[in-house]
Amino acid sequence: MTVWKTSRRNFFAHKGRMALSAVAVLLSVAFVCGTLVFTDTMNTTFDKLFAATSADVTVTPKSPKDNDRLPENGKPVTLPASAVQQIAGATGVKDAEGAVSSMSVTVVDSHDKNMGSTSGGPTIAGNWTKNSLRSMEITSGHAPRGPTEVMVDADTADKHHLKLGDELRTIAATGDIRAKISGIATFKVTNPGAAIVYFDTVTAQTKLLGKRDVFSIISVTAEEGVTDPQLKRNVAAALGDTSAYELRTQKEAADNSKDSMGSFLDVMKYAMLGFAGIAFLVGIFLIVNTFSMLVAQRTREIGLMRAIGAGRKQVNRSVLIEALFLGIVGSVLGVGAGVGLAVGLMKLMGAAGMDLSTKDLTVAWTTPVTGLALGIVVTVVAAYIPARRAGKISPMAALRDSGTPADGRAGRVRAAIGLVLTLAGGAALYAATRADKSSEGSLYLGTGVVLSLIGFIVIGPLLAGFVVRVLSAVMLRMFGPVGRLAERNALRNPRRTGATGAALMIGLALVACLSVVGSSMVASATEELDKSVGADFIVQPTGGGGGLIVDQAAKSLKAVPGIEHFTDYKYVSASLTAPDGTTGNEGLTAVDPTYKDDVRRETVSGKLTDAYGKDAMSVGETYATKHHVSVGDRITVAFKGGETAKLKVAAITSDDVNIDKGAMYINISTAERYVPADVLPDDMIMFAKAADGKEKEAYAALKDALDGYPQYEVQNQADFKQQLKDQIGQLLNIVYGLLALAIIVAVLGVVNTLALSVVERTREIGLMRAIGLSRRQLRRMIRLESVVIAVFGALLGLGLGMGWGTAAQKLLALEGLGVLEIPWPTILTVFVASAFVGLFAALVPAFRAGRMNVLNAIAAD
Repeated sequence: MTVWKTSRRNFFAHKGRMALSAVAVLLSVAFVCGTLVFTDTMNTTFDKLFAATSADVTVTPKSPKDNDRLPENGKPVTLPASAVQQIAGATGVKDAEGAVSSMSVTVVDSHDKNMGSTSGGPTIAGNWTKNSLRSMEITSGHAPRGPTEVMVDADTADKHHLKLGDELRTIAATGDIRAKISGIATFKVTNPGAAIVYFDTVTAQTKLLGKRDVFSIISVTAEEGVTDPQLKRNVAAALGDTSAYELRTQKEAADNSKDSMGSFLDVMKYAMLGFAGIAFLVGIFLIVNTFSMLVAQRTREIGLMRAIGAGRKQVNRSVLIEALFLGIVGSVLGVGAGVGLAVGLMKLMGAAGMDLSTKDLTVAWTTPVTGLALGIVVTVVAAYIPARRAGKISPMAALRDSGTPADGRAGRVRAAIGLVLTLAGGAALYAATRADKSSEGSLYLGTGVVLSLIGFIVIGPLLAGFVVRVLSAVMLRMFGPVGRLAERNALRNPRRTGATGAALMIGLALVACLSVVGSSMVASATEELDKSVGADFIVQPTGGGGGLIVDQAAKSLKAVPGIEHFTDYKYVSASLTAPDGTTGNEGLTAVDPTYKDDVRRETVSGKLTDAYGKDAMSVGETYATKHHVSVGDRITVAFKGGETAKLKVAAITSDDVNIDKGAMYINISTAERYVPADVLPDDMIMFAKAADGKEKEAYAALKDALDGYPQYEVQNQADFKQQLKDQIGQLLNIVYGLLALAIIVAVLGVVNTLALSVVERTREIGLMRAIGLSRRQLRRMIRLESVVIAVFGALLGLGLGMGWGTAAQKLLALEGLGVLEIPWPTILTVFVASAFVGLFAALVPAFRAGRMNVLNAIAAD
């Protein structure tokens, strides 16, 4: 009980010194809890949506097996309308209705502005059915009654300021549908961001599916008292042969839809939790530093406790109880802040176009338990070493000044261990650069990153003594005696300086590593584009993929004057049987012969020109090696949805590329010979070469031709390179934003270290002020000390991160990304910013030090 009271009294006596450590715990726990609440809320939202939109039993066409997809032609897979009548006659069926649904559409307004979701959600077109009433209700106007009417969801209408009577154009693979808005339907549950338009059934069938006697889905409603599993069995019996159908109960359909979303949500959740883990790791340094300094400052107090009978375990337990208080306070506040963070993320997603209602806010009981457990356990574990050190303080320490130097032998042992770990990490990183396979190299890389990071953390105090002296010679000596004092203060306790710098090092090492990898990827891709791409222009769906170029858009482009040639690029699914008898599902790249000029490919055998001949093809080097294929061999190709052909291998292409690596080329005329026109896919990409001297005019004309098709973009090579750079830059910015949490915690560590060191040096500061040190000089001394600690951490972090990034790039070189580029502007910016971080961190501690009363400071114990 005495230990408990003593711990509680010490905790509240030093609550100001504990505050920043509590904030570090709060931020880390908040990030964990916020991530869990946010992802749970998204799951709840989608669960409600999928449950509301699923009929008692849903019948869809059989899903193709993995790697056995049907050719992409922009048309949904269908089932015969006659199946509706078969199902309607089944026992227990109250109602069966066919539905049309297509996500291969783009909806634009009268100004050709895309009405789709801005958050990446799908645009869905279909027919208005009774099943639609499960999730939506018409709140304005009426349902579409003919080919000139369309109904839109209320969320899309609100975002784009649509009203009754406005004209919309729906662009589908089968043609454009122009119709005026006749009604607006509102979701009964949260719509996370999809844009939906409804047509009457006949229009939806003919315009979206290409013919009247087919549907995409059949929704079946059960009679009262009939369970969904019973209904599913009855429907299967009515259909007889169900090999072409997929039957799912409402729960199965909802679970299937949830599974398709689950992988995305899991990746997002675990990525965010990973960054929270980094913040926790940085927070450990802050907590260790805080308790180490508190123990050092209370050396005499603890010595007196030991002198009057307190045992080692009691002192140890006292410090751990204080850590327990800190963990509880920080974690409880962190759980509350995490819920607030989740709401903030929901609002942010709402601004980006994904609507998440706070009515669906989900706080599972596991979330606060996880947050509390993590925060408390991490805090107590971090305080264990300082607590153990406190337990070793002898009663004789009551006769000495606070802050007794650490045991020199322990320092040497630590340095030896750190050196061993660092060298082992460096050896693993070097092994990664020499690996022949990326899988083997990745293992070495991961091992090297972990060992080198731990090694730098352990060896930090030794490095601090050397690096701080060098930095001082460059940065501090010019400030005269004040600079000398700042240097001495930073060197006074190398262990503390090393731990404070290491906290900042972790975040900056990751920033530097990712910057090197990102810059190298851009440089490598740019170099390959310069070497390989000969086309002047590339036309593709906005964002680089996710759709096909509809025929009407392709025709509009091909009508542009000033173009020497266009090259169509299609993906055709097929089953290939190699000469060794093995059969596998592959994708053939069907292109015009001009493609050899648009994208230059090297061959290891044969001529690529011959691969575009009649009944000829090329294969990639890897495929040829695996299946013992040589030029002149014939491969049996069973085109999906088409006929079977025997194609002669005329060329084997090198796989030492990134563009079209492993692609198997055939002439489009070959694909047209064996695949029916209504099954042959639309273009994935189109390439164009301008006539000599007509580049600028052709570029402008191509853009004008696509004015009515905002889902596509025309790019010249400079545009394509910039898009690649922007995409990688956006990804890195997201990562940097998440890493900012760890850096904020590290900055708090610098602030806390300085604040506690000011308290520790109260008498010393008073004496310096008494012998003539001015307030301005005192503040400058503390600021300079902070700057040199921050720069020390930045040097370690940036150096370590560039080493990691260089090793990672060597692995990327095995995949064709062979250019190493160090982003010096980014590295230098981060380095300079670190100095400003140190300056900022010192503002409050320096201000408080400057306000000290000289006599009271001298009299301090």
